[in-house]
Amino acid sequence: MTSKTDEATSPADALGYEQARDELIEVVRRLETGGTTLEESLALWERGEELAKVCRRWLDGARARLDAALAGGEGEDEDDAEGDDA
Repeated sequence: MTSKTDEATSPADALGYEQARDELIEVVRRLETGGTTLEESLALWERGEELAKVCRRWLDGARARLDAALAGGEGEDEDDAEGDDA
């Protein structure tokens, strides 16, 4: 479905987290303000759903990287503790 809104001009998957978040904030603001037609509101809602998914993927990826770093760091802490005793 093609949208008349400016938000739909770029593919959501190509956005970074901050870009997607900022655009999502703008979509929500426009929906809350009202004054749009039903068709425009639906297009904004759909765009908002896409942007929310992009943000969730970025956050899930960040969480996975953090968890991996913490898991790797735990092994290093044990090695450091063993090295201190020597």
